[in-house]
Amino acid sequence: MKTIDRWLASPWRRSATAVTAGALPVFAFPAPSLWWFAYVALVPWILLARSAPTGRRAAYDGWLGGLGFMVAVHHWLLPSLHVFIFLIAALLGALWAPWGWLVRRFLGGVPSPGRSAAALVVLPSGWLAVELVRSWQGLGGPWGMLGSSQWQVAPALRLASVGGVWLLSFLVVAVNVAVAVLVAVRESRIPAVATLVATAAATSAAWVWSPRPDVDGRVRIAVVQPGVIKGPDQRFDREERLTRQLAGQDVGLIVWGESSVGFDLGHRPDLSRRIAALSRQTGADILVNVDARRSDRPGIYKSSVLIGPDGPTGDRYDKMRLVPFGEYIPARSLLGWATSVGRAAGEDRRRGTEQVVMNVGHGLRIGPMVCFETAFPDMSRHLAEDGADVLLGQSATSTFQQSWAPEQHASLAALRAAETGRPMVHSTLTGVSAVYGPSGERLGPWLGTDASTARVYEVPLAHGITPYVRYGDWPVHGALLVLAALCATEGVRAVRLRRSAPEPHVPPARRVRELPVRHGR
Repeated sequence: MKTIDRWLASPWRRSATAVTAGALPVFAFPAPSLWWFAYVALVPWILLARSAPTGRRAAYDGWLGGLGFMVAVHHWLLPSLHVFIFLIAALLGALWAPWGWLVRRFLGGVPSPGRSAAALVVLPSGWLAVELVRSWQGLGGPWGMLGSSQWQVAPALRLASVGGVWLLSFLVVAVNVAVAVLVAVRESRIPAVATLVATAAATSAAWVWSPRPDVDGRVRIAVVQPGVIKGPDQRFDREERLTRQLAGQDVGLIVWGESSVGFDLGHRPDLSRRIAALSRQTGADILVNVDARRSDRPGIYKSSVLIGPDGPTGDRYDKMRLVPFGEYIPARSLLGWATSVGRAAGEDRRRGTEQVVMNVGHGLRIGPMVCFETAFPDMSRHLAEDGADVLLGQSATSTFQQSWAPEQHASLAALRAAETGRPMVHSTLTGVSAVYGPSGERLGPWLGTDASTARVYEVPLAHGITPYVRYGDWPVHGALLVLAALCATEGVRAVRLRRSAPEPHVPPARRVRELPVRHGR
């Protein structure tokens, strides 16, 4: 241990270790998808921060670990943003600086059992506060939330129906803290073991008592994935050919991916007529996504448009949460130079103003989202509240075919389905497309990035309200209350320390008349 401490005495070596430790959780996400690794991935980072010689150094460990985490979970953006990704990661990584300080505050030295027990609540709460801040879409959105690494674990999905991905993140961090205490603080092993037992008990209780979705119907939904094709005309032709194959398959809805139509249908009524003809041929409405400059208002929009046998039905959803740099440049006057070093948006797309639930007919109501909007748990929750029977995500990911991004993006739909108790269809241009049932279970195979096909999925329909839809982001509110109580306690403690500190000893000043008389002057 002393050898490690001496090696970490170098600020450069310690900084590199912090960056590496922060990057480790990336292996819990797809494509590696080592979900079990999430429960120990933070332990090296925690042990490093607790060993910091000062609180300031612990804050640096938190910051640099956050930088490593952000670069790792967004590494697939490197071809698009180049060096700019490191600047963004450094800015967002600073959110973990207070968390690093908290690690040392509660686990540094030889913490008492009480301090270790408090760490098992405070540190997960601090992590949730970081995830809350960086979930703002202006900062990039909630990509890589730690709880989303559990998308394929059935008990975790049941917990998501109770407290959303937030509850999963809290429990994953709590387990990491407990493991770190077991490894490094022998005196506090009892609260650490108690936390592990409580986590297992909470998971078991959720598995037994949380309400299950009440399946009361089924609908056949087709996903059309054209694959990697250059040019909007060629893409449309391929989508048309694939859709024709669905005739006679008793499909209730057909979903095309993001940017599946590269022309405004007002400018190109011929395309609208061709899609309507496909709807008549297949007997199903078709949800397309138009990525084009609109004819009825200025600007470029990404819009989900429902088209029936008679043409557009009038149901339209304009994407509300745009991808920073990919679809708009934040503070373009200041950061517009990003377009010269990567594939940043040359022109800002326009935003929609409200979510839309579309009535497809035969009692089916759908709630569309576009691209990385599926990463936002509040959007799917609001659609479920508004009566959507099926959640739909239209995405592309064509820029990131050889990375882990398509698999990770597809996995998010499992969380959204489990949180809301509604099935979710994730349809892309180039993969990965996936469909999940109302409990978050995968339905049928994924359509990989090498697929160019149309596939029909038998989708169960469920109704009822999950605790997460009913009560919202209550784990976040609880975490903020914990941090508020901590701040109040620390403030009272600081005041008491100042009052109890002894007054500094100041020797009395001698008056002029007390000065010794010097003779002979």
